[in-house]
Amino acid sequence: MVLDESFKHAKSKTVGLKQTQRALEKGRVRRVYVAKDAEAHVLRPILEWCDHHQVERIEIPTMKELGKVCGIEVGTAVAAILEDS
Repeated sequence: MVLDESFKHAKSKTVGLKQTQRALEKGRVRRVYVAKDAEAHVLRPILEWCDHHQVERIEIPTMKELGKVCGIEVGTAVAAILEDS
């Protein structure tokens, strides 16, 4: 899976809503991954931020799948690859 490789090899990344929101506010996010089965009210602020700041957004079918790619045992709604600092 392409996501698996690009996420695995990224030097800086976030997993989870709060970490990703903080990185977005600092302008450090290059690409955001969102789980399509996450609740809309959880994703809305992230999706709106991406739209307004031209941040690439990639949809993943399930939270479980996104969590697995991130190397965690549980599902996650959001993850991101950050700009190299």
